[in-house]
Order: sequence, then structure tokens, then C-alpha cells
Amino acid sequence: MSCREAPRTTASPVRCHFGIVVALIVLIAAQGLASPVWAQLYDDDLPRTQEELDRYYADLADDVGELQRHSNIIKRVAKIAKPSVVHIDAQHSSDPRRNFTRRSGEEAGSGVIIAYKGKHYVLTNRHLIKHADESTITIKLADNREIKPTKLWTDAGTDVAVMELGEDKVLPARIGDAGQLEVGDFVLAIGSPFGLRHSVSYGIVSAMGRRDLELATDGVNFQNFIQTDAAINPGNSGGPLINLKGEVVGINTAIASSSGRNEGIGFSIPINMAMVVARQLIERGEVSRAFLGVNLDSKYNQAVATRLGLDRPRGAKVTAITTGAPAETAGLEIDDVILRFNGVWVESDSHLVNLVSLTEVGKEVDIVVFRDKKMVTLRVAVANREAFKP
Repeated sequence: MSCREAPRTTASPVRCHFGIVVALIVLIAAQGLASPVWAQLYDDDLPRTQEELDRYYADLADDVGELQRHSNIIKRVAKIAKPSVVHIDAQHSSDPRRNFTRRSGEEAGSGVIIAYKGKHYVLTNRHLIKHADESTITIKLADNREIKPTKLWTDAGTDVAVMELGEDKVLPARIGDAGQLEVGDFVLAIGSPFGLRHSVSYGIVSAMGRRDLELATDGVNFQNFIQTDAAINPGNSGGPLINLKGEVVGINTAIASSSGRNEGIGFSIPINMAMVVARQLIERGEVSRAFLGVNLDSKYNQAVATRLGLDRPRGAKVTAITTGAPAETAGLEIDDVILRFNGVWVESDSHLVNLVSLTEVGKEVDIVVFRDKKMVTLRVAVANREAFKP
């Protein structure tokens, strides 16, 4: 009697299962305990002859074609980007021994060569060279040449530094547009992690517009970081973040880690921000930051937004206006919510501060504010922040 035909009694299932077990035991006994029967339950599709193995290799080669083409792009990007990446050794100028030591792992770092008005410069992080001068910095090129910078400038507000090179036979990087980046875009980080020059790591853009980070570097007040999971370690600071077109889209500057080592969260200064600062440093030796003249509500939340007639707390809410400042001249009012600045949607108060500070002094821009449950567009010419210091 088959299991299917057995009368429906409580004993029947036991007899059926018992019968199946007995049958399996008999089968094993007939073929021997070392039989491949059990292996076949899991390994039916494994190659068993040289011909089958060769066919598997051929199929694998076909399947990996698309992946290989993607890999070739990464190799080409690394090849064209490496010549513009430099290694930086910086000795504290106050050290009378003039003998380089890596006490923090951040006195050796990276940089990228840029071209501006017919001259060549290295763009890097301020925190790498802030205690050094031209005579105590060594720049090592990809072809192993070592040169000294002829001039250097730094900006604490963004952690950007620029060094002029007295050398024409160098290859500058191609500058991209960080504003075109999106979460998920592939990027490469090139630098000198732990002193290992021209190391390449690969990942994606994890997030954009990271601000209000507590960084080990001091005084970085203007933050708009690109977050990436491309491995960034001590020594990567100052090196470039590269897109798949081989263009520099960021300057790697920090990692978020409890151990001080890569944990998949690294940050880069958007190249647009870095270049605005670099051009001012080269041309004037300092950075002039624009000033709007408003105080902003750091406690702006859902309840306040609802009271004002907004569906959520977007933009930046004005709490005070500086007398004689551009904001007053343009007609901004207390309780206005600034939604757009110079064509960019404002995400928060810190975002607005960044947008204003990176605007060219004297430039006229449009501001869209939410006032009395209506959108109002104003025109404002931003001023120099220094003119309004107490």
C-alpha cells in the first residue's frame, strides 16, 4: 500500500515515514557509505570531466565580459588621474630638528595639481601644512621628483590650502562639477594612506551636503561635504575624489571613525567650493566672504513651520536683520523663511550660511522668501563680511 493510499489513521504517517527511512538505508547500504549519492543532492551541477570544466571556464569568460568592461573604465580613470596626484611631507616649521616625524599620521598627506591662469598649484588640506612653511614641505610627484612649493596660502574656514609650484613640467588634473554628483555615483579616492603613495580605493557617493560635523581639524565652519564609502584613511587627506570621467569632484579631508581608521564613512570638500577658495587665495592671498545680514532660527521645527503656513520646516527662518546690511536694503523681514538663494533650494540655516559665504562679494542674486503664506522674490547684492565686523 502506498503512502497516498493508506487509510487516514494516526498511525499511517508514522508507517509512511518509517518506510521512507528504511528505503534510504537500504539504498545507502547497497551503494556504500562512501557513495556520492549524498554529494549529488548538492553538487549535481559541478563539472566532473575536463571537458565540462573547460566549458564552465568558457561560460564564465562570456559572463564576466560586462564586468570586465566596467573594470577597464576604473583602470583607465586611475591611470589618467595618478600623474596629477602628489604626496606631501610637512615638517612643523617650529621644530628645530627639521626631521620629519609622523606623530599623528596626518603630517603626511596628499594633494592634487591644478592649473590656474597659466601656473600650476597643489590643492590640498590646510590641516596638513598649517604648522609648516615653504622650506619644510616636500612635494613628491608621481614620477618620483621632489620639489618645494614657492608660495602657500590656507583658509581655516574650509580647510583648503594652495601651494604654488615653481615647475612647469607637471600634469594638472581636470576639474569636474560636484554639483552634478548624485548618491550612488561611482568615485575613486587617490592618495597616500599610511604613507602608501598613489593608493586607489573605489566606492560610491553615499550622501551629499553633510554639514555640522565635529571634525578633528579646527575651525572648519563652512561645511558641505560629499560622503563616500571609498576607503579614506590617514594620509588620504588632501587627495582627490575622482568621478568615472577622470575629473576631480572633491578633496578628501576627513573620516568618521571611532578608531581613526576607515570604517566606510569618509568626507570630501566639493571641488566647486575648494576652487572658489583657491582662486581667491591665489589672487588676493585671503578669502573674502559674502554677507547677507540675517540671524537665523536654529530651533526652526515642524511646529513653527506649521504656524507660518508651511507643510514642513524647509528653508531658513529669519529672526533678526542687521542694520544697514544687504538684507535690510533688499527688504527682508523678521519671520521670513528664505526658501531659495541664487537659484538653489535652501535646506537649513547652515546650508544658507554656506551658500552666502561662497557667493562673490558684490554679486546680485535673487532670494525667494515665504511671507504671509505667499512666495516673494527679492533682489539682493551681498556685501563683504569684513565690513560688518564689530
